[in-house]
This record gives sequence, C-alpha cells and structure tokens, in this order.
Amino acid sequence: MRVISGIYKRRRFDVPRTFKARPTTDFAKENLFNVLSNYIDFEEVETALDLFAGTGSISIELVSRGCGRVISVEKEGAHHAFICKVIQEVKTDKCLPIRGDVFKFINGNRQQFDFIFADPPYDLKGLETIPELIFKNNLLKEDGLFVLEHGKQDNFEDNPHFVERRIYGSVNFSIFR
Repeated sequence: MRVISGIYKRRRFDVPRTFKARPTTDFAKENLFNVLSNYIDFEEVETALDLFAGTGSISIELVSRGCGRVISVEKEGAHHAFICKVIQEVKTDKCLPIRGDVFKFINGNRQQFDFIFADPPYDLKGLETIPELIFKNNLLKEDGLFVLEHGKQDNFEDNPHFVERRIYGSVNFSIFR
C-alpha cells in the first residue's frame, strides 16, 4: 500500500497477505484523487469518513493530503488493528479508527462530513442501499462529496445525488453530491 500525495507521499505499508480486504489499487486511487481535486480541496476538509476502511489506504491518503479529521470504520479486527498500526507509524492524531459495522454506524451517527468514501465488498448484501442511507441520514454536509467504490454490475445514475461515474479497470467509482 502506497501513499500517493501529501505529507506522507511515497510512504509504503506492507499489507499482510492474509487480509481478505481488496485495497483500492494505486492506479485507481491516483486517478480518483486527480478527479476529486476538481471538486474539493482536501486541505479545507474538516471531517472525512472512510467506510469499509479495509487497510486504511484511503484514510491515510486523506490525512496525508491535509484533511483535518478522518473517521475510519472497519468491522474486521485484523484490518482495524492494521489501520491503528499505520496511524501510530505516521504519528498522527487526525485519524480515528472505529471497529464496527458500517450500517449501524451510518444509522446511528449524527455528525456531518465534508467527504465520505465507501469501499464495500463488491458482493455485499445491501451495497445498493448505501447512497440512499448516506443521504437519508444526512451524513454529508451541503457542499460535501460522497464517493462509492463498486463493481461494474452496479449503476447509480438514477440516484438524484449522482454526479458522475469513473471506471479504472475493474474498479468503478460513483460520485455523489
């Protein structure tokens, strides 16, 4: 896992081979952040949310790029521990890893975020409901941005908050406002 840009640029973290997580590829992550830089200045992001955080790749990228605070939600214990380890290695207090179920977090949280990223397993039951839940629970600030990573079989273009879809190999990102 490599940090693409910011204060931790080029830092690498070895993800254990035993992990079930499918980290966003460096190629897809770099291209996505190039697109996102047209929508948002990460140094002005006060609060970001990384759902299904996995290895914490997106979380550490957000901190590296200047986000004020990142909350990372991950259910798997080993993945949560890895995120904590990475945070300790870079010595930041800007990332708060939470071990828990994303759907419970979404439905129980009342904080709003400038930026939300979700990278659920592509075969996750209920994946298609995530954008609706984000907006129903009012988790995104008025000018905020929400990005959902998903497989090619999912299409969110009919969602009223949908902005655009980007495809990088087998990785699909739907962007919402």
